[in-house]
Amino acid sequence: MGQPSDDFSGENTAPAAQPIVGLPAHLEGLAERARDYVEAASSANTRRAYAADWKHFCAWARRQHLDVLPPNPQTVGLYITAQASGSGGDKKSVSTIERRLSALTWNFSQRGQPLDRKDRHIATVLAGIRNSHASPPRQKEAILPEDLITMLETLDRAGLRGLRDRAMLLLGFAGGLRRSEIVGLDVGRDQTEDSSGWIEFFPDKGVLVTLRGKTGWREVEIGRGSSDATCPVVALQIWLKLARIGHGPLFRRVAGQGKKVGAERLNDQEVARLVKRTALAAGVRGDLSEGDRATKFSGHSLRAGLASSAEVDERHVQKQLGHASAEMTRRYQRRRDRFRVNLTKASGL
Repeated sequence: MGQPSDDFSGENTAPAAQPIVGLPAHLEGLAERARDYVEAASSANTRRAYAADWKHFCAWARRQHLDVLPPNPQTVGLYITAQASGSGGDKKSVSTIERRLSALTWNFSQRGQPLDRKDRHIATVLAGIRNSHASPPRQKEAILPEDLITMLETLDRAGLRGLRDRAMLLLGFAGGLRRSEIVGLDVGRDQTEDSSGWIEFFPDKGVLVTLRGKTGWREVEIGRGSSDATCPVVALQIWLKLARIGHGPLFRRVAGQGKKVGAERLNDQEVARLVKRTALAAGVRGDLSEGDRATKFSGHSLRAGLASSAEVDERHVQKQLGHASAEMTRRYQRRRDRFRVNLTKASGL
């Protein structure tokens, strides 16, 4: 397979779209816009993950004295084998291996040298990995309404950080929002370049959240709660008023002992940490050990909680979560009546 390439300049970041050599001057503006569209084709989280996976692959190839470019199916097959077998103490799950393979495919393509994932060296090894190591998906614990109310009680109502966290939890639950969708919101439309949506208040009705998701734009209606204490709309209004936010990112960092609101948008990891921290503080799933409980909760717990507790037609839940199919929505429902239809008795047994 030759000696390892000395050019790992693209190891740390995904390659940017390259300018076209000799392009007429009057088309340069159009080419710049095209490069912006290439950047927007994938989310920031996806680009970060793909860049990290590419860096991991390059480092592994260097240690094995293998070339990265041009793409070699045998090299990729060895790489995913090493990931699955735990060579070097780096054993990964099937889902992680599949994501890394997608990352390699994307990175090779961006460098103008496509990788054929259907090549037998890759396809056969991947099929064997799936058969040998695949396991049932580990679902995060759903945060149910009674859990959420207890979690809210652990927050400081006197400080801005507590008010912000309260609004984030309630909005994320009632909207069935992903953590990236929560922190990506702006107060209004077209206010920041990195926004993934905005909010709009409707008096006596609720708040309309407009989101740019994986499959395009969608609207999420979040109505008022039965009590101000658990109403996401009220919590959001209080946060905006006391934090004096009228423009730009909706959820921001709070510093200065909880008295100063910054201008920067929160990272989506903050949502996961918030859910985990408050769930543990509230004693949710106290029947488990602290170590087990720490792995049970994440930002997805809010979406699963809404899907599991909203006693309405399934189609409404599917729309709220932005799922393309009812089957995907059912995966989020932890309290679904799985034996409502008994085909054993229906068949006469």
